[in-house]
Amino acid sequence: MGTAMQVNDPSLHRLLAWLSPSYPTGAFSYSHGLEWAVEAQSVRGLQDLLDYVETAVTRGGGWIDAVLFVHIWRNVSGNRAWAKLDELVELSGAFRASAETALESRQQGSAFLQVTRNAWPHPFLDFFAEAWGERPLSHCAAVALTCAAQNVALEPALQAYLHAFAANLVSAGARLIPLGQTDAQIAIARLAPVLDRVCLQAMAGEIEDLGTAAPVLELGSLLHETQYTRLFRS
Repeated sequence: MGTAMQVNDPSLHRLLAWLSPSYPTGAFSYSHGLEWAVEAQSVRGLQDLLDYVETAVTRGGGWIDAVLFVHIWRNVSGNRAWAKLDELVELSGAFRASAETALESRQQGSAFLQVTRNAWPHPFLDFFAEAWGERPLSHCAAVALTCAAQNVALEPALQAYLHAFAANLVSAGARLIPLGQTDAQIAIARLAPVLDRVCLQAMAGEIEDLGTAAPVLELGSLLHETQYTRLFRS
């Protein structure tokens, strides 16, 4: 299952570094359509923000990322069948409802791979980068294949990825609504059981059943493209 991780495991340090807000992927500049939702006053406080993030994680882009993360990790950790990996990574880059959320994922994915190859080098990452070329690379694919190649267990890797996804949206909400720092931390605490549940569901999920059901979020992302005043790129 790829679930074990000890406190003194070197891979824990890597995971904390790779999914930290300080890792230079530009995550802070994206809101996943949240900026439009605040502008439209459909997200006005803590509970609205919780509902938005939970929807993104359970029925939107976060859910798509979680399932594909699992299958990419397992492919790299197992037989590394290139044809299947190619298919999964390509799907993860295409499974976006708007140009802005595609940009959000692809630019973070490209930055993640570039930074990690320099700071945390591994032969498989070099092989993958050369084989993949200039094609779009999603953030979830870049993190998943890196974790698998560097022996970071699946479950904590996915939990950390989902936490970073949700925490980035909470951070955006804290600036946009705005929320106080305490309310932002309350939001992250309340999202913990949601992220745990999604992690377990994704690990049991099949690619054939993959889909989204978050039309309001997706419409907000589309409308954000022409929003008059913007702080965020999505």
